[in-house]
Amino acid sequence: MAVDHRANDERSNLTSSNKFELLLYRLGSVPGSDAHELYGINVFKVREISTMPPVTPIAGSSPFVMGAVDIRGQIIPVIDLPRLMGCEPTRGLNILLVTEFARSTQAFAVEEVDDIVRLEWNQVLSAEGAAGGNLVTSIARIDGNTGDSRLAQVIDVEQVLRDVFPSQHPSVDPTSVGDALGIRPGAKILAADDSGFARKLIEQALSAIGADYVMTKTGEEAWNTLQQIAREAQANGTRVKDSIALVLTDLEMPEMDGFMLTRQIKADERTRDIPVIIHSSLTGAANEAHVKNAGANGYVAKFAAGELANAIRNALGAPAAEGVVV
Repeated sequence: MAVDHRANDERSNLTSSNKFELLLYRLGSVPGSDAHELYGINVFKVREISTMPPVTPIAGSSPFVMGAVDIRGQIIPVIDLPRLMGCEPTRGLNILLVTEFARSTQAFAVEEVDDIVRLEWNQVLSAEGAAGGNLVTSIARIDGNTGDSRLAQVIDVEQVLRDVFPSQHPSVDPTSVGDALGIRPGAKILAADDSGFARKLIEQALSAIGADYVMTKTGEEAWNTLQQIAREAQANGTRVKDSIALVLTDLEMPEMDGFMLTRQIKADERTRDIPVIIHSSLTGAANEAHVKNAGANGYVAKFAAGELANAIRNALGAPAAEGVVV
């Protein structure tokens, strides 16, 4: 079945209150346990859910790719998500999640779908440095911020695509972003992204255009960093914009999403003149409309280093680089 995107307007409106919807699914048992743990993915990334159709094996593909399926004339690769995550689907691989994000379409084979829950982003905590390695970006408290809440692991799907299809997600080519930006001396770009892989690519792109940066892992960390810089600027009689030339933020992040971060920046008289670019794997007209409503100065889909570089140039009033690979 297709995900009910007739409710997209209602779901999009959740962004004004730092809320979102998470699709819960299971991958099977984990080593040393019979428990079938919960995992989650933002509903906006899921195009449709179906029972597992016949999968055609592809010679020479990644060991984590089961093959491909034909869905209404579109050939879509099927990723064996339990195998990638080290789980054993003792109940079978019964469900296919067809997803769209980061400019691509792919399907995840999972054991079963559990539910769709509505959460606040402050119910999602960073899993950075947790034992799960670099594939789990955050942990969601499904039943609220209580000690006995059920937990769902949110997988870093951008890292998944990098691990499964490495040739399609290379490091940034410095020649693809054009000449150095020429940002004012002493000023930096404040960036926020919860994906370790995305942060690495952002750092490579910013370095390639000669921009110093401050990297943070959540919207809340970025906001706290900006507030500290604002207090120091106020004490020194300078402008915050002299220290932070631009904010580059992801949308989906633990604790505070990019929409809320943007609204808070634009609501504070000390920071409202700082350009904000939202850089997200989520695309679509609804999200772009909310970007404008939040007051952002630009929106660019992940991940094309040339497009990102030119979006930064445009927000800073600098001319776009000619011949940039996008």
